[in-house]
Amino acid sequence: MMYVWFILGVVLTLLGATWLVDGASGIAKRYNVSEFVIGVCIVGIGTSMPELTVSLLGSIRGSAEIAIGNVTGSNMFNTLLILGVTAMINPILFTKDNRNRDMHLNTVASVLLLLFAYLPIAIKPAESLEISRLEGALFLLMFAGYLFMTFKTGDKSQETAQTDSTPKPLWRLIAMVLLGIAALAAGGRLFVDKGCEIARALKVSETVIAITFMACGTSLPELVTCIVAAAKKRNQLALGNILGSNVSNILLILGCSALVRPLAVDSVNLEGFIFLIATSVLLYLSALLPKRNTLTWYKGVIFVLLYAAYIYLSILA
Repeated sequence: MMYVWFILGVVLTLLGATWLVDGASGIAKRYNVSEFVIGVCIVGIGTSMPELTVSLLGSIRGSAEIAIGNVTGSNMFNTLLILGVTAMINPILFTKDNRNRDMHLNTVASVLLLLFAYLPIAIKPAESLEISRLEGALFLLMFAGYLFMTFKTGDKSQETAQTDSTPKPLWRLIAMVLLGIAALAAGGRLFVDKGCEIARALKVSETVIAITFMACGTSLPELVTCIVAAAKKRNQLALGNILGSNVSNILLILGCSALVRPLAVDSVNLEGFIFLIATSVLLYLSALLPKRNTLTWYKGVIFVLLYAAYIYLSILA
């Protein structure tokens, strides 16, 4: 029976991603905004709901390592594996705004997370080494500012202009987005839970299960959504999904989590913060190095290999 539920999870996840991509693209066309904006504000935030749930629960229970580790791990998964796979399917073009605004904020948010967690003892006493409620509020204010700037500068893209000239009714587009997010959440949960059961039944080690099914569990919606978007040649939607999700994970999710309860970082691995910043910088450099402004298939392969190396080193550690 668990195999049936596992297959159902896969089907629901694929259907949810298709509905979400089609609905979001339709809204972008209807309101004359770029698919990147919709990717950030609707798809990126919507697919980050699993991370929000996990991090908030971790914060409420006083488990800062769960709240923070979930976000850092998810962002590295998003940047290296998901964008890598997406670029291998269909190269991603970076716009000027992607380089000058979105990737910068992605990197700045990662650096701020490290600074807020490890401010000098002269500023923050050692016994209160944490991400405080004030810092959480600053994260949320930055997130609100980012959404405002994204909407303000988001013009209709050429990609959106090439869609079907007959728009669907707004209620149907909204329903597709909401059903897509719900199906992604339900399908992802079934995929992870039943996948773990199957792996245990096949005598797969707990370590392998942890770094596969459990590690990708909260990022599965982003992964499937980006694959579907790439297949439909909606690469700005896919890029907006990942950058929006990364920024949401730090500014929105950790901001909310810190407001609920300050996040102590004593037990959090410093290397995780450093790797997170490194992946953000790598993404920015990938827009500057040949081929300029494009995440090509071979860069995607490099991203995926780097993620595999990170997982391998994590197992050895």
